[in-house]
Order: sequence, then structure tokens, then C-alpha cells
Amino acid sequence: MVRYVARSLALALAAAVAALPALAQDWPSKPVKFVVPFPPGGSVDPLARLLGAKLGDALKQQFIVENRPGAGGSIGSGYVAKAAADGYTFLFVFDSHGVNQALISKLPYNTAKDFAPVMLVGTAPYAIATQAGKPWKSFAEVVAASKAKPESVSIGSIGNGTIGHLVLVQAQQAGGFRITHAPFAGGGPMNQNILGGQIDMGIGSVALLTPQVRGGKMRAIATTGHQRAQALPAVPTLIEQGFPGLTAYAWWGIYAPAGTPKAIVDKANAELAKVLALPDVHKTLTESLGMDLNVSTPEALQKWTLEQLAHWGKIVKDNGIKTD
Repeated sequence: MVRYVARSLALALAAAVAALPALAQDWPSKPVKFVVPFPPGGSVDPLARLLGAKLGDALKQQFIVENRPGAGGSIGSGYVAKAAADGYTFLFVFDSHGVNQALISKLPYNTAKDFAPVMLVGTAPYAIATQAGKPWKSFAEVVAASKAKPESVSIGSIGNGTIGHLVLVQAQQAGGFRITHAPFAGGGPMNQNILGGQIDMGIGSVALLTPQVRGGKMRAIATTGHQRAQALPAVPTLIEQGFPGLTAYAWWGIYAPAGTPKAIVDKANAELAKVLALPDVHKTLTESLGMDLNVSTPEALQKWTLEQLAHWGKIVKDNGIKTD
């Protein structure tokens, strides 16, 4: 009897393994949900919509974008972590995904374990930009104004403890000035407040702010890369403006719930790579939004995730930053 049960289990396991390639071949056989844990108007939402539309054309299936914003992206991420691991729910994240583990004490998921990495889509340096009518032409001028009158200048980010905010914390420590930080729920709301004059400036990815700068509505005064951003070549880096070693990059990644069959993850990765190679998609993301495309393997995204958790987790811990 024991031998019979063992043999039956072995046969069932072999059949399940054999079925995985067929499962991937049939994917997607119904609409796929792309969860964006931020409101519309930032950089994650248009990325998901662009890729969803192109995948829909290629695979003849609906890819539906669903916004679930809040808590630096952790609400939508928590939803995906608990979703069925069947290849029909994916998460589009921003760089806050690599910070929240250290930042939020009761995070309802484990960033390193509760997601199946699919692809690191791209990276981009951050930019600091003012409303076009503001007087500052460089970040050095902002520092001087803030030293003369501490906290007189306000700057927005997409949330307390996000990488943009952590850059500001590091800059203030290095430069000996104080600036008023205004956190928002996403890039869209932050942009609206910069343009409306409720805040003086904002820090966001080059992908988020470049369209506003090119449209003449904002003025970029600094970027955070090791070198000047290709999208904003006339804008000096923070390193050039007296902050040696202060660099930071935004990033965009795609995950599925942990346990999603590897065959489906690999197929999703391959189909996304095809879409990202399309000339119009490549041009939109690199030239219009200023992204540097990575188009990584799932394994490379996992390695990147662990590195981000370690790097930014230390900065959050060292500065005692919390959102709760």
C-alpha cells in the first residue's frame, strides 16, 4: 500500500511538472491584471499601461491596469503578495519597493520572499526641479537660501522614507542646511502641487520630471547620477554642485506572487523583452522619459532587490526614519 501511494504521488508530480511548459504555452488564456501601487500621473502607471497595451496586441489578451495606491506602494504590493500565484496578477513597482521593508514596521509581506521577480525594466537618476517661475537656477542657490533662512524652501517627494526623501536627508547632512519636506502619495499629486505653487520644488525620477521640464513648466536644477542624465544634459549633478558621492537611482521592476510557475515567469519575461525592444516603446521610455533600460532576467532582478534592501535599509536605520 505504501509503495502504491508513493508511486501514485511520483506519477502525479511528474505529470504536474510535465504540464508546466504546456501551461506557459497557453498563457495568457484570460485577462491579466497589472497592479500599480501608485495613483495615475506618476511614472509607474504610464509604464504599466504602455506595456499592457503592447502585450495585449501581441498576445491577443487583455492586460488590465489596476491602481491600488497608498503607503509608499505597500498597499498594492501587499495585495499582490496574497494574490493567486497563477500568472494572472503582476506587480509594477517603483524604487520604494526596496525601502519599505526597513521603513514600515508592520509591512504585511516579506519583500525578498513573497514575490517572484520577473524583470528589472530600467533605472534613471533622480532630478530636482522647481516651478518655472521660482527664482532658483541651481541647487547651490537652494542651499544658500535654506542656510540663510532654514526651512523656508519646501520640496516634495513621493513619500516619507522614499529614495527621493532619503537623498534629501543625506544632502542636508552633508551640506548643513534645513529644507521643508512635503511627502505625497505619488508623482502625479507631487507634480500638481509644484505646478500649482503649493510647494517650491520636487524630487522625482528623471522619467517623472523630464516631460514637465521640456514643456517649460518646470526648471531642473540638479540630477543624482554619477554623470549627467542623457535626458537633461545641461543640468549638473549633485556631485558637480558640491555633494561628492551623493548618487541615487530610481528603478522600475515587475514581480508576480511567490510560487508563480517559473515557466510562466520566464514566458512573461520573454514577451516583455520583445515589447521593450519595439522602436516606439524604446524611444518613449529612453528619450521621452529618460529611462536607461535594463530588461533583466528574473534572477538579476532578485539580486538587485536584495542589494537595494541592504543599501537603503542601512540609511533608514542609521537616520531613524519611520512612517508609522
